[in-house]
Amino acid sequence: MNCRLSVSLGVRVLVVLLVAAVAAGAAPVRAAAGPRGGAGEPGPAPGGARSWPLGPPRPEVVRGWDPPASPYGRGHRGVDLASAAGAPVRAAASGQVSFAGRVAGRGVLTISLTGTGDPPLRTTYEPVEPLVEEGTEVTAGQVVAAVARSSHCTTGCLHWGLRRGTEYLDPLSLLPPWMLRRAPSRLLPVFGVPVPPAAAVPAGALPAPTGRAVAGMAGVLHLSLLTAVAVVAHRAQRRSGRGLSLVRPAAPWRPRRRPR
Repeated sequence: MNCRLSVSLGVRVLVVLLVAAVAAGAAPVRAAAGPRGGAGEPGPAPGGARSWPLGPPRPEVVRGWDPPASPYGRGHRGVDLASAAGAPVRAAASGQVSFAGRVAGRGVLTISLTGTGDPPLRTTYEPVEPLVEEGTEVTAGQVVAAVARSSHCTTGCLHWGLRRGTEYLDPLSLLPPWMLRRAPSRLLPVFGVPVPPAAAVPAGALPAPTGRAVAGMAGVLHLSLLTAVAVVAHRAQRRSGRGLSLVRPAAPWRPRRRPR
């Protein structure tokens, strides 16, 4: 029995191997991506919606929260957000205006947040010109005041505070993690700037490739090799015009002559 394996059958086998290689390479990527809707994606924060007091865009924090070591010690009981005078101030969370007036010559607005326990959390904004009165119910993101001129910051800012009773807290803790991350930078084309000369990279300066990178490169090389074999086999089939036999064909049969 003659055992022949044609090139067309070999090409089909190679196609199946290529599909399997692509599927095997894509599986780790899907597993690494993880399920959608995990932590860090936009969504309602615990206790209700949240909003930056300024913006959009997200304001710059020019001075962070620095709690004092003692109730009367030095520190910064809130955060300062860069802003120009007249900028609209928004409620960081829903609640009720508990104070709208002047303290030590500066306009102050205080909002008691809904559903934050007893005593409730209270957010404060200063220096501002309040646009709402005491007792007004407000929602997160609603404009409640305008930034007033003050010498609190050299370039102008809004002081945003958070308290529970007499305890000062970090107001940035109100915001979910995804709101604290900056948006990705956008690269714009640059014209007329000369290209700097390439600097020599010292040995060991480049990080070693990770296991995922090595696996990805191996998969690409494997796929390239299989593709090359398939192309060569296909060309060989077209040139020969017939199947490629793996065994040597038998000589044609001829009748044996009888001796006289």
